[in-house]
Amino acid sequence: MVRMTKYLGALTASTIMLAAGPTSAATIVIHAGNLIDGTGRPAQKNVSITVVDDRITSVTSGFVTPSGAEVIDLSRKTVLPGFIDTHDHISNTGQRQTINRFILTDGDAVINAALNVRRTLGWGFTTIRDLGSGPLTAPAIIRAINDGRIVGPRIVSSMEPIGPTGGHSDPNNGVRPDIHFANRDNTIADGADEIIREVRNHHRRGARVIKIYPSGGVASIGDDPQAMTMTLPEMRAAVETAHALSMKVAAHAHGTAAIDAAVEAGVDSIEHGTYANAETYRLMKKHGTYLVPTMLVADVIYRQAMTTPEDLPPTVADKAKAVVPRMRENVAAAYRAGVRIAFGTDQGAAYGRNKAEEFQLMVSAGVAPMDAILSATRHAADLLGESDNIGSVGAGRLADIVAVEGDPINDISVLQNVEFVMKNGDVVKRDGQMLK
Repeated sequence: MVRMTKYLGALTASTIMLAAGPTSAATIVIHAGNLIDGTGRPAQKNVSITVVDDRITSVTSGFVTPSGAEVIDLSRKTVLPGFIDTHDHISNTGQRQTINRFILTDGDAVINAALNVRRTLGWGFTTIRDLGSGPLTAPAIIRAINDGRIVGPRIVSSMEPIGPTGGHSDPNNGVRPDIHFANRDNTIADGADEIIREVRNHHRRGARVIKIYPSGGVASIGDDPQAMTMTLPEMRAAVETAHALSMKVAAHAHGTAAIDAAVEAGVDSIEHGTYANAETYRLMKKHGTYLVPTMLVADVIYRQAMTTPEDLPPTVADKAKAVVPRMRENVAAAYRAGVRIAFGTDQGAAYGRNKAEEFQLMVSAGVAPMDAILSATRHAADLLGESDNIGSVGAGRLADIVAVEGDPINDISVLQNVEFVMKNGDVVKRDGQMLK
């Protein structure tokens, strides 16, 4: 019998008693035929994973069945930690048309997000970092997941990204100058003082990570991906303020100057990192900065630019054709240089592409299959500052567990067909079917 599901969306530092004792109705034992535990060690055969409430209490060799425990038979599956996407957009619609700015409301965003997070969890992603959503979306969705009203991964959200006037986050780009978007003030900040105030404002409203835009972007109108659009003092103001509030900082950066400055300013991750070079990689290794390559979004936009460019906003197709091939090259070069890489798709679940395709794109770029898996487990957990809770299958960790047919080390594409998902000790997908 599958236990009643509960969803505790937010990360927690609380632990349970791990001392040995009699089993109870809350005890589950998973028989894993092949375990990739997210630590980097080789796969282990025939392992028993004991779960009590929301935590893993033991991982032992052989198939054991304590008295009174519920057994979940995954003896013919490969079992892994729940995946982590460190660059999500929970309210994506699946469309990039400029007209959406004028017709979609915050209400639409919340509905889109409710649909997206369920699909995301079904793909095996038990934790996501939402790096761009409106003022109402993430707090409402997180509360609904925590209360068990909807199903979805735990979410660490930045809410609105913060960038300069005319930068990648400016909704006024490409529209009449007399149009004003009500939520623009939450995403635009110029100068260190404005940035400090906005970072604090984001924290007050519920953000737990900060995203900044030190360079132009691809899927925006008119700005230059290679232009550095924030000053070094502005970046430092964002980082110092966020870190003082125990928040990490993700920097969207394509151009070399913007990437290097953001790394020097102390950001925790570079999103995209397109025009990085050997000196950039040296800096990132020195500072321990993660690269989040976002190959899936690049592939999506590039295909659209090559087939139906008229469906993209003005200037986007030309930028995609120039930038995306370089993004692919950068992933291979950064990996060879030893830069730490964390998994991120830059995609909500509404685009018709399974997030786990990112694994295959990484491997195609030259990343070893185990390292691609680690990017979405151990490394992603480290980037979020949650290695004690998520990212690996071990005693004391939250019971976030997925299972697939086949061996992803030999065929990484099997990760696109997750058959079993457990989040916080609750089974939410079994035999390929969502239970809610």
